[in-house]
Amino acid sequence: MHSPTSISRRTFLTFAGTLPLVMRASAAEKPPVGLELYSVRDALMKDLTGTVRAVAKMGYEVVEFYSPYYSWTPQAATDVRKLMDDLGIRCPSTHNDSHAFTPDGLAKAIELNQILGSRYVILAGPGQVTGIDSWKSVSDRLNAAAEKLKTTGMSAGYHNHQIEWQPVEGQRPMDVIATRTGKDVALQLDVGTCVEAGADPVAWIESHPGRIKSLHCKDWAPGRGYAVLFGEGASPWERIFKAAESGGGVEYYLVEQEEGPAAEQLQRAERCLANWKRLKP
Repeated sequence: MHSPTSISRRTFLTFAGTLPLVMRASAAEKPPVGLELYSVRDALMKDLTGTVRAVAKMGYEVVEFYSPYYSWTPQAATDVRKLMDDLGIRCPSTHNDSHAFTPDGLAKAIELNQILGSRYVILAGPGQVTGIDSWKSVSDRLNAAAEKLKTTGMSAGYHNHQIEWQPVEGQRPMDVIATRTGKDVALQLDVGTCVEAGADPVAWIESHPGRIKSLHCKDWAPGRGYAVLFGEGASPWERIFKAAESGGGVEYYLVEQEEGPAAEQLQRAERCLANWKRLKP
């Protein structure tokens, strides 16, 4: 088992002085826009280097690697970090399944995220849950992870899907997670799934000031689902941006586009960015 501090001396010396500062929104500086790389998953699996280069060339400023990154070796993560440094982009967070939040799993996630320069290790799925007590256990797991991550300068986070907005025993799991976790646990809002579930993303942001460190800017529309591009669905983006930047605590945005032909993933990501620039000049 790797301990959270077991990265090699060479790796530590290479990156200790280059970990990015926490990106915070201010009146003078816009939160950067990035791409959740699940949007280009088929292209990424075929050619990681070429795909990351293409995403940076489009104009995305940050990226979020999703769960397959967890299988990388430290050397592979080092190579990806060098690629990002050369391109001038950053990876402020990673998207993880529940295994990364086990004791052994978290140690490996810490090692890889330290190399990548990530600030947040995001849990993007609770694993098997059977009732409200299971959701309370998920919250406890997040708090425990946040304590361990704090010693490394990182934080834990939680990414919602539709299920967290559906009441269980009279309580929404998202409310359980928000109220039972400390402020060190970021609440990464997936906008599309929130809107599909009938929840109000603006009200959610306003109810949890300072904790919405990042948003997955994924759109959804009745009858078309997630096939719509960012900015072409039912999400009230202008109000979402205002809430996120006036008190929500957003540090960066991540565009996500889930559906469409595999061969068109890069083109769709580029079109999403064009919509972003139109909606948020």
